[in-house]
Amino acid sequence: MAKLKIKKYGDPALRKRAEAVSEINEIIKELASDMLETMYSASGVGLAAPQVGILLRFCVIDVDPNKKSPIVMINPEIISGENKITAEEGCLSFPGFYGNVNRFENIIAGYTDLNGNRQEIKAQNFLAKALQHEIDHLDAKLFIDYLPDWKRESIEKKIKRKKKAGDW
Repeated sequence: MAKLKIKKYGDPALRKRAEAVSEINEIIKELASDMLETMYSASGVGLAAPQVGILLRFCVIDVDPNKKSPIVMINPEIISGENKITAEEGCLSFPGFYGNVNRFENIIAGYTDLNGNRQEIKAQNFLAKALQHEIDHLDAKLFIDYLPDWKRESIEKKIKRKKKAGDW
């Protein structure tokens, strides 16, 4: 297993739509393991392949506080959602930045697991939010895209200052 470098806001990979995974092979399985290690070491609950510079429709999630319930999702999609709620959200590609995002409280998502089996998951609350967030990454959407202009611009200005200072 190897820890991967998480791309930060401004990296072009974060704004490119990911391609479908066509074959689940050893490379994909190793990537899943590396992404989980990277996510856990960064104290995250989700990580999408574009966040580590790999433009494939693939993400890992584990919202269990004990980090014992990893979900590896290949070619995930939201099938349905209901009851929108607004809650604070952050992102490993935006360390230290947060914003209130409106997302479905309950969703059904479909995906392929590492064994090539199609799965459906009913998710609520934090897991539902994490799934939507990671699937957004696969579509080149970032949580700041959901923020009011003033909030997004404020975050972008702060990041620009951090870049200038060499802290990004």
